[in-house]
Amino acid sequence: MTDPSTGPGAGLRLHVPIHLRWGDLDAFNHVNNATMLKLLEEARVRVFWSPIDGEVAPDTAVIDSGADAGEVTLIAHQEIEYLAPVPYRREPLDVQMWFGKLGGSSVQVCYEVHSPTTDEPQELYARATSAVVLVDAQTFRPVRLSERMRAAWSPYLGEPVAFTRR
Repeated sequence: MTDPSTGPGAGLRLHVPIHLRWGDLDAFNHVNNATMLKLLEEARVRVFWSPIDGEVAPDTAVIDSGADAGEVTLIAHQEIEYLAPVPYRREPLDVQMWFGKLGGSSVQVCYEVHSPTTDEPQELYARATSAVVLVDAQTFRPVRLSERMRAAWSPYLGEPVAFTRR
């Protein structure tokens, strides 16, 4: 689920396989732009949320989930750059993730959405970022990232996404 990326300041990247559903397509027969946010959300949940008994999860999955969780994450900002239409495929997309910045109570999550790993070469469909804020589940006030979170996420620190169409 991980491998080293290349380039200056590059850390490890998480590779999250995300299957498409037929309903993810729009009238133009490619993944709808709003659906892309759901695909990124699914990848983010798999990378952040602690596994339940019997599940396998990456070493970055250190946030407890569920009704009794003391902390939750909120999205403060998201940005997506679409580079090519995403067609329906049976093989899962390769959503590559890393962290552009670890703040006091927030983290910048970076993504690249690629065609399946079986493609040679893979096509880059989109790149995106999310600003995720850790908050107290009762008060919704920001809380500091724990040392456990920083230790789990630091190996995946790399250069933030450089959007090309600005």
